[in-house]
Amino acid sequence: MTKTGFIAIVGRPNVGKSTLLNALLGEKISIVSNKPQTTRNRITGILTEGENQFVFLDTPGMLSPKNKLGDYMVKTINSAIGEVDAAILVVDAAKPVSEVETSMLKRFNKQEIPVILAINKTDTVNANKVADCIMAYSTLCDFAAVIPMAAVKGEGVSIVTDEAAKLLHESDWFFPEDMLTDQPERMLAAEIIREKLLRTLNDEIPHGTAVVIEAFEEKKTIIKIRAEIFCEKDSHKGIIIGKGGAALKKVGTWAREDMEAFFGVQVHLDLWVKVKENWRDNAGLLNSFGFTEE
Repeated sequence: MTKTGFIAIVGRPNVGKSTLLNALLGEKISIVSNKPQTTRNRITGILTEGENQFVFLDTPGMLSPKNKLGDYMVKTINSAIGEVDAAILVVDAAKPVSEVETSMLKRFNKQEIPVILAINKTDTVNANKVADCIMAYSTLCDFAAVIPMAAVKGEGVSIVTDEAAKLLHESDWFFPEDMLTDQPERMLAAEIIREKLLRTLNDEIPHGTAVVIEAFEEKKTIIKIRAEIFCEKDSHKGIIIGKGGAALKKVGTWAREDMEAFFGVQVHLDLWVKVKENWRDNAGLLNSFGFTEE
């Protein structure tokens, strides 16, 4: 009998949710950055092992919204939580419990959703700190499992899979056995570009950027992509492009390398930068950029 389950990966920004998802799948489908609030949409990762199919939902970091984009991200989290069979709460071993985790666990307890506590970044603290973290969270929820791990090194990731398997239920699979994600190729390409922007730019500018794929022409041996990068200020546009176009060229080179590795064919990438002031607070622009509430 086949088994399946929808499992939300939740937690504060920058605790390693996307890193965990990629480690679980053995493939990179969710962008990773040391900057908080990297993930904006709900990313679905599908792992099929033996009779089990895990459907992981990587969600944006839990935050207090400061604009309409923030509102969208919170709605994305709430939507994901409302339809899952279980959850993995990822926390940073070095950080104390906050109101964010407390309120989230109250909701899980009320909805009787089983929760795995994944204590991440244990490679950065000593054993006493990990023990303190376990004690602090143990008073808030009767966890299905508590797993210390270092997702960036792959440590403890297989234990997460083993424990999550216990929370699956008998059902037909929802996706083909070889399917890795339900994200459209256009969205994957846009997210790869945005990851390289996060890697290249300073702290504030990346959060004011959006990437829209205007053309995606797929042939047998090459994919031709035209992407537009939107920012909020003319000064930001200059920084993104860089002196003599150097910064944008670097973004394009890194993005193309990742795309070719993922899609398995040559990629021709054409990048353009445009200014849309305050797009994060413009409902019409958010919708046109793909931030819909479906």
